[in-house]
Amino acid sequence: MQTTLSRLQQILTKDYPLAPEALTRAARLEDLGIDSLATAELLFTVEDTFHLALPNEVVPLATLGDVVDYIDRIAAAQAGQTPPGVAPERPVLAP
Repeated sequence: MQTTLSRLQQILTKDYPLAPEALTRAARLEDLGIDSLATAELLFTVEDTFHLALPNEVVPLATLGDVVDYIDRIAAAQAGQTPPGVAPERPVLAP
């Protein structure tokens, strides 16, 4: 099973002239030459590739890791699961 990062790396190396070894979680989008317009285009591709409906909200995405975490969080929410690294909410008992 491919990870979110590896799928994102495939998208980026296909659509942009980027070296795969430069595409780490710590890689800054700005340093990769991905500006705000390119980020928006990337998110449209992410919606199609990952079969997600991304919310229309401004999300601060500075690194590739931020994008991966965002995708994982949205995918988990849409699947009704708790994303990795997030503690599930405790049920609240009715009075």
